[in-house]
Amino acid sequence: MKTFCLNPLIYNERVSSKPANPRRRVKDSVALYERVGDLAAHDLVRSHFHALTRVVASEGGAIVRTIGDAVMATFPTPDRAVAAALRMREAMDKLNQEHETDDLLLKIGIHEGPCLAVMENGRQDYFGRTVNVAARVQDLAVSRGIFATRSVVENPQTSRLLEAKNLRPVVKRTTVQGIAGEIMVYEIP
Repeated sequence: MKTFCLNPLIYNERVSSKPANPRRRVKDSVALYERVGDLAAHDLVRSHFHALTRVVASEGGAIVRTIGDAVMATFPTPDRAVAAALRMREAMDKLNQEHETDDLLLKIGIHEGPCLAVMENGRQDYFGRTVNVAARVQDLAVSRGIFATRSVVENPQTSRLLEAKNLRPVVKRTTVQGIAGEIMVYEIP
């Protein structure tokens, strides 16, 4: 089974300049709730999830799970995952304008490959190296950043999509925590 894991998250960039813990999905979410209040923060997070859910579904994907304020989704092809990532970034920009804020910022990592699909607590979930690499690639991104692995970007349909949008991914060779060896990642502007 092949899956295309997209691991977006939101965080509040302005609140803290400390690097985020790799397992945290919202950068200083406590400060966000303190700064704007429980109802306003919850409204922002709920709006974020609704927007991401609509984009994932419209690109033929499915949300696998949410982890705090993060979403892991799967898509039938790499180009659909990239199209979703680009639309998610636009959706967060629009939500920020509507709410007159800049609190909804995405960091997205995309990787493709086989996953272990299991039923847990009555829901299907994915595990394995593909999920781990997608999460680690997402850790490399900064606000509004979309990072993808080589196999995603070099997929012919993805290449055509990026060309049509006049986007030229920037390649980086790097190591990521917990993954053996160097990997090539591409930042999609």
